[in-house]
Amino acid sequence: MQLRLDRIRKEYGDKVAVNDLSLEVPEGVIYGVIGPNGAGKTTTIRMIMNITAPDSGRVLIDGRPPDGSFLNRVGYLPEERGLYKKMTVSEVLTYLAELKGYPASKARADMVPWLERVNLAEYQNSKVEELSKGMAQKLQFVSTILHQPDLLILDEIFSGLDPLNMELLKDIMMEQKRAGRTILFSTHVMEQAEKLCDHVCMIASGNKVIDGRLGDVKAQFGRNCIHLEIEGDGGFIRALPGVKDVLEFNNYQELALEDGADSQAILRELVGRVKVLRFDVIEPSLYDIFIDMARIDPSQLVADPEGGSHV
Repeated sequence: MQLRLDRIRKEYGDKVAVNDLSLEVPEGVIYGVIGPNGAGKTTTIRMIMNITAPDSGRVLIDGRPPDGSFLNRVGYLPEERGLYKKMTVSEVLTYLAELKGYPASKARADMVPWLERVNLAEYQNSKVEELSKGMAQKLQFVSTILHQPDLLILDEIFSGLDPLNMELLKDIMMEQKRAGRTILFSTHVMEQAEKLCDHVCMIASGNKVIDGRLGDVKAQFGRNCIHLEIEGDGGFIRALPGVKDVLEFNNYQELALEDGADSQAILRELVGRVKVLRFDVIEPSLYDIFIDMARIDPSQLVADPEGGSHV
């Protein structure tokens, strides 16, 4: 299933939540919508799902406005989770699958391997209210994919999960992609987006500031980042010529360089003042790009004739 947004816009009073956003999600890819909290990611997803109607613009599925069967072909995991707490795990999965037109008998059979996969098999007859928050989140994820949708829309899927369960859902998402399904997910966890995504779109203050294949996006920012590990006091590094910004994690640092900066001159400054354990000049990570772009003042953005904005 191919999804395209054509200049969709949403205002709430005098606030523009999403500003003439256009993007195209090719079939069979994992497409990440990234951005800081309040950027417009959830509003965009709610317009795709027709929970909120855009003030202008169009949502197109396979080149056409969605018809009545569209929702049955989509698995949607909203940011605000919600399950029927008095139902058992088996009952809630069967009920939600039936709402998507999936036969109850097939849902009951298909849920068993899924519950085993997410370590919930022993809770099949437990009420939802008896589950922990993480268990309930995995249950809702199963409810999202049980009816075998063509398109998965996952809003902040990793929120509140421990690292093991994050890896579990990541593995399942990769399997769904290999099965030919299209996945759109929003996140502000850049490490997961970088591991998973074929394409990314970053939204800041309702405006599109980045859109493209992940490799192409990273290439736009050049090899202007140094990953550095040192022993000693590196407090002087931020003031070195050519260093634009420093993200510091104890003895590990990521240095963003100014255009034209001489990385070897920076290395010479370091040697003799600290012990250098690692010095790699690399493409910036998606995390670096996110931090840099999220600081942009919306007044610096200019209109993009194909929808959205850019610096």
